[in-house]
Amino acid sequence: MTDINTILEYVKDDDIKFIRLQFVDVFGNQKNISIMPSELERAFTYGISIDAWAIKGFKGEEKSDLFLFPNPDTIAILPWRPREGRVIRMICDIKNPDGTPFNADTREMLIEAVDYAKENGIEFGIGSEMEFYLFKLDMEGNPTKIPYDNAEYMDVAPDDKGENIRREICLALSEMGIQPSGSHHEEGPGQNEIHYHHSDPLTSADNAITYKNVVRTISSLNGLYASFEPSPLEGRPGNGHHINISVNTANSEADFFYAIGGILKHIKELTAFLNTTPNSYKRLGHDSAPRYISYSNENRSELIRIPAAKGPYKRFELRSPDPICNPYIAFSLLIYAMVDGIKNKIDPGKPLDLNLFEAKEEILKTLDKLPESLDEAKECARESDFIKSHVNERILESFVK
Repeated sequence: MTDINTILEYVKDDDIKFIRLQFVDVFGNQKNISIMPSELERAFTYGISIDAWAIKGFKGEEKSDLFLFPNPDTIAILPWRPREGRVIRMICDIKNPDGTPFNADTREMLIEAVDYAKENGIEFGIGSEMEFYLFKLDMEGNPTKIPYDNAEYMDVAPDDKGENIRREICLALSEMGIQPSGSHHEEGPGQNEIHYHHSDPLTSADNAITYKNVVRTISSLNGLYASFEPSPLEGRPGNGHHINISVNTANSEADFFYAIGGILKHIKELTAFLNTTPNSYKRLGHDSAPRYISYSNENRSELIRIPAAKGPYKRFELRSPDPICNPYIAFSLLIYAMVDGIKNKIDPGKPLDLNLFEAKEEILKTLDKLPESLDEAKECARESDFIKSHVNERILESFVK
């Protein structure tokens, strides 16, 4: 439903009473403003004005007015809202009063990265796998750190208490146009994961934002708190955002590995945007989360894993990011790193098919490490010419300040 007139008729005929215009701040936190159907045509034509001075990364009291322009192809029903007087959402472009793109609109940043890759004859497919914990609420409705269950990896009910909640989440995702492919209990107590289909980078980033919102909303409606915090429980597995990437070029077989080479080359500079909180670094190096810069076939202890898949399903999996990152920025920088790898034929070397959690010290000391703290990651980003060439000053300052 990409035609504006079709959407206007749909809103009129299907008892739509509210339209949520959604966007994210620089750090990937979802924001929105609700408008009535009578304002929708104006939104498409002139945009809806917002005062953005209090939004993280958008601050600029001297010029705080911005305009939201909804993208018709992102329309979706919010299935948990009433069937009568329905609510829909659309994801927006953010523009300045003169109509130019706002320089802290990270969705626009990703659009530019995708276009850059296409100009070089490269297309990428991206899929996200994000883990989350379900915690109980206290008597006042505030989140606790008490897990919803004590089940383990891929357990079944009754030990796995999250089964019905995952079912509700999957059904809601389906109604919003995101196709789940599987769900299960993860390693930690109360920890869960839901897989959904991969897509082009922009759709995949939109879906990642929507996925987190659906998980949190359905969990809240069931009296629980869904945490995407990288390491919410001391000594327990953290929450990863595993990013699966496929490469489509005229020479995809060789370029697949050059793309890996590009990420390995730039990963230290990228880490401040993939692991954005101090808590992120409690996860890295523990419970299958990587610490060293290496790649492997199927091995989950390494930074990049190549799963045993062939043909159109061939992909590699980057395992260091966590769900707190802004997917628009993360995917943008990964695209630029991979294009660099492909254009300059960066050899990733031979795969290191070792369990790095059990490897001998003489092997480990030959490997480069990911940054071990947010401060170290920020310093890598601050000194990087690669980052400065692909991240504008406003966004960069928000992350490294």
